[in-house]
Amino acid sequence: MSELSFEQMLEDSVKTIRNGEIVQGTVIDVKDDEIILNIGYKADGIITKNEYTNDSSVVLTDVVKPGDTMEAKVLKVNDGEGQVTLTYKRLAAEKGNKRLEEAFENQEILKAPVTQVLDGGLCVNVEEARVFIPASLVSDTYEKDLSKYADQEIEFVITEFNPRRRRIIGNRKQLLLAEKAEKQKELLAKINVGDKVEGVVKNVTDFGAFIDLGGADGLLHISEMSWGRVENPKKVFNVGDKVTVLIKDINGDKIALSLKFPEENPWLTAAEDFAVGNVVKGKVARMTDFGAFVELAPGVDALLHVSQISREHVAKPSDVLSIGQEIEAKVVDFNGEDRKISLSMKALEDNSAEQTEE
Repeated sequence: MSELSFEQMLEDSVKTIRNGEIVQGTVIDVKDDEIILNIGYKADGIITKNEYTNDSSVVLTDVVKPGDTMEAKVLKVNDGEGQVTLTYKRLAAEKGNKRLEEAFENQEILKAPVTQVLDGGLCVNVEEARVFIPASLVSDTYEKDLSKYADQEIEFVITEFNPRRRRIIGNRKQLLLAEKAEKQKELLAKINVGDKVEGVVKNVTDFGAFIDLGGADGLLHISEMSWGRVENPKKVFNVGDKVTVLIKDINGDKIALSLKFPEENPWLTAAEDFAVGNVVKGKVARMTDFGAFVELAPGVDALLHVSQISREHVAKPSDVLSIGQEIEAKVVDFNGEDRKISLSMKALEDNSAEQTEE
């Protein structure tokens, strides 16, 4: 026996290990519930499945093989059976914590799979170190159901790091908001008032629709949805609809949109279509005590005064007309500048009376 190997044996025989020490070992055997390591000590080291990983779905025999070398931390020098209890996951978590601390200080963007979906948020693991992302920091919009994130790989930054209190907080919302701000900046740099742009309906309310323009949302107010009247935006638009809209105004990051394209303005041809003397058809849109407003075309209303409804006396328009009723009348006045048109049904009666008398 050589002198070196004798010294080696002597060293091994007197080798001492302490709780908390990090040791290197070679895998001798792998069972369903534990890994046995030769750590160069008089007793073997044991890593139970619980001390290998927090993931109960892991099959030890699939991930560790005899002959593999591993680093582990000593939990107990003598477990009562002359073996050394080791932990792999706690050492990995310590290394993971160190990694997270660096990421926290550098505001580094991390990427990791979601390991658990809880009522209050998501858990992700970075090198066996657990990071919690509260529900309020998962997205830039409120999400009631977080189950869609299960097993998904997500990006986040560490915004709070306190391993002593077991409080390591991740934030995905911050990244989404930063990305959105960048996209908004890019969009605002390339759009101008008067441009026609493509968008997708994101949300519909009683007063209008919010259109995603690919970087920022614009508001299409109910008054800008048509040259005519729109009673209820929800009957006109559905979430997901693709629309071509006009940029009406840009005020800071607020974008006002319109579907009232100038070239489609019905008043462009109104002087010809509704010239004095023309007989026109229209629908009764609304009524007052002094007359009825008749829609001749979307965005073009004309007044039918109560005195012009009939040769007979009419006390108020609602006595003889109803909303939505289609009527025929003669244009008796046209004022393009003020956008006012006056109609008369009585004039048609007068014409027919004159023809009958002849």
